[in-house]
Amino acid sequence: MVADILVAAVNALRRRSPPGPPLMTVPSVDLTRYLGRWYEVGRLPNPEQDGNGRRCVDVVATYTARPDGTVTVHNTARDAAAGLRRRSVRARARAVDDSGARLRVVFFGLFGGDYWVLGLDEAYRWAVVGTPSRRRLWLLSRTPALPPDDYARALSIAAAQGYDPARIVPTLQSAAQDSIVRVPAVT
Repeated sequence: MVADILVAAVNALRRRSPPGPPLMTVPSVDLTRYLGRWYEVGRLPNPEQDGNGRRCVDVVATYTARPDGTVTVHNTARDAAAGLRRRSVRARARAVDDSGARLRVVFFGLFGGDYWVLGLDEAYRWAVVGTPSRRRLWLLSRTPALPPDDYARALSIAAAQGYDPARIVPTLQSAAQDSIVRVPAVT
């Protein structure tokens, strides 16, 4: 009985609405153009990448089409707090509506999350991806570093969606050490 109440309480907390209006995705995403390699150039700190003493750097997500219409997501990173040990995880994503901007990503066939494309460069050079709870946000780029104007635009999109840009941290990409972008928060 007590366990049932605790489970119900946890589920209620997980479903609670995020502060502010609902997130707005981009009108559409051409998933074929979205496939390929994306470098994480910024993120909201999160338990998977920053918890338990971890500090993920050189984070890359590679999206590959599958014959069944879903997408394989292969995330790799190095843990700077563990001697740059490589970490890797695979997941499967599928669009949940016709826009292609809302993806359901399932890890290990068990755990899933909603990943929404909130901003996308017209040429698919960079993207802003977040979760409806506003607890997760990633700034992605086709290159290891994003030009300052593009980084500022991505931060601006995040701010317009209710994210605090001051909490978004740049992700170190060793391939871009000479061009790491550090842009002041947009208010």
